[in-house]
Order: sequence, then C-alpha cells, then structure tokens
Amino acid sequence: MTSPHKLLFKVLVIGDLGVGKTSIIKRYVHQIFSQHYRATIGVDFALKVLPWDNDTVIRLQLWDIAGQERYGNMTRVYYREAVGALLVFDVTRASTFDAVLKWKDDLDSKVTLNHGRPVPTVLLANKSDQLASHQPKLDSFCRENGFVGWFETSAKENTNIEEAAHCLVEHILNNEESPVIERDPSSLVLSGYASAAKDRLNCSSCVKW
Repeated sequence: MTSPHKLLFKVLVIGDLGVGKTSIIKRYVHQIFSQHYRATIGVDFALKVLPWDNDTVIRLQLWDIAGQERYGNMTRVYYREAVGALLVFDVTRASTFDAVLKWKDDLDSKVTLNHGRPVPTVLLANKSDQLASHQPKLDSFCRENGFVGWFETSAKENTNIEEAAHCLVEHILNNEESPVIERDPSSLVLSGYASAAKDRLNCSSCVKW
C-alpha cells in the first residue's frame, strides 16, 4: 500500500482581543474549553491532524495571532506563507465586528496565494451561545467583502467549529497552487496541489449564503 499524501497548511486565526480565538483553537484541537485563558502575546501555535480521505492526511498549523497585533508591524511576518484564515468576532461586542474589515484588509494587503488571489477566509460569529438572534446581514456582508463563508460558532458548546474548519480546508484544496506538500516525512517542498482528489471537492454546502 502506498502511504497517503501529507499536506501541511498554515492557517491564521485572527480578530480582536477577547473574541475567543484561543478558545476556538483549544476546542478544535484538544476538545477542551475553559473560561480562563490568558491573552495571547504575539502568536501561539497548534497542530491539528486531519485524515482527509484514503489518500490524504492534512496537518493544519493554526497560528493564533494576538488581538492587538493588527496595530503592530509583525503581522506581515506572521502572515507569511499562510493559505487560509479564520477571522473571528464576538457577537456580544459590536466593536469586534466593526474591526473585521480592518483585519481583512490587513490580511489581504500582506499575503496572497501564488496566483495572486487573497487567501480564503471564513468569518466566525463567535460566542453564539450568549446571543440567540441570527446575524441576518452576514450573508451579503461576506459576499461583498470576499469571505468564502461564515458560521455562528461557540467554543463553549462546540458549535460549528469543525464545520467551519472543514469549509476552509475545502477552499484551500480547491486553490490550484496553495498547499505545501510533505512528500517525505523528513522534508517539505512547495508545490501546487493537482490530483483527482481536488476534482471531487465541493464546498457549496459549507458556504452560508
């Protein structure tokens, strides 16, 4: 039997301070939740291994970017070689939604894929367990501002986090030249992703508009 392709994707998790980025990552990677995370300083990292199909194993390197970093000069370094992003806001704090486009503009100005397009970005309306009302304007907002989809999420209740990540990975795979393919456990090489698996992917079910 041939060993599966091993793909390594760098994914950014960005948004204002206190929106729940670390909680989302902890829930997704370790299936744990705590009310008491300290604020991230600079950047933190986590690794999620996804057995995608019989031929592919995906490793998501999640970069937890501190909320205050948009005001600094280091985001260009942090964003380098990213192929996707989760942009998070807190549904209970309007100011964090007001900052979404500033984060998106910062991201788009500092990193693009090899073919020049912006990296696929999924918007997360987090802490949905604290707010029952739907977010009706997000469909048009995402269409108009280049998001590939959006999800109401709750790290506390583990709502839509797996689904949002799955949606993002499908969009990453559908980009012609985004992945880093790990052909051998001892080496990483940059390469476009071209295989029959890509043709089978369809993210229409995950886009929320």
